[in-house]
Amino acid sequence: MPSAALVRHPETPCAALRAIEASVVREGNELRVAYVLQGEIDRVRLPQRRAAGALWQHTCCELFVARALPAYREYNFSPAGDWAAYAFSSYRQGGPLQTADPHISVKRGADRLELSATVPAEPGRLRIGLSVVVEEEDISYWALRHAPGKPDFHHPDAFALQIE
Repeated sequence: MPSAALVRHPETPCAALRAIEASVVREGNELRVAYVLQGEIDRVRLPQRRAAGALWQHTCCELFVARALPAYREYNFSPAGDWAAYAFSSYRQGGPLQTADPHISVKRGADRLELSATVPAEPGRLRIGLSVVVEEEDISYWALRHAPGKPDFHHPDAFALQIE
């Protein structure tokens, strides 16, 4: 998939960034995901390395993967190199997932932050949600598609991309 622009949730302002793009491709039995944040990166609060936990409460890139909803997986990738994975049997019903290290790579410049990671992929058609949480003065939520109402990356409407 070529890069796609993520859209900021209209109720969550973000003064630091002008754009976020993301892409995901299947490479054999893996998914390779990449995110590019563009803007005043120094204004974005980037987390320091810490034990995996509530990564989504800070600047974090996220990948949601479903073979057949309502079951899905969530992967969180911190620019600090931390990560977490979760398996859900239905909407927000699940827990931690044991999986291989996603080998997070981060490149940072004055006006650009690039993060890439690799996760296991099940065979067949997959529904994908790509999203980013950005922490600065407040927190903003970016996704390929937002569900109606408050930001909710777990909502089925957020799984906006299909890949074979």
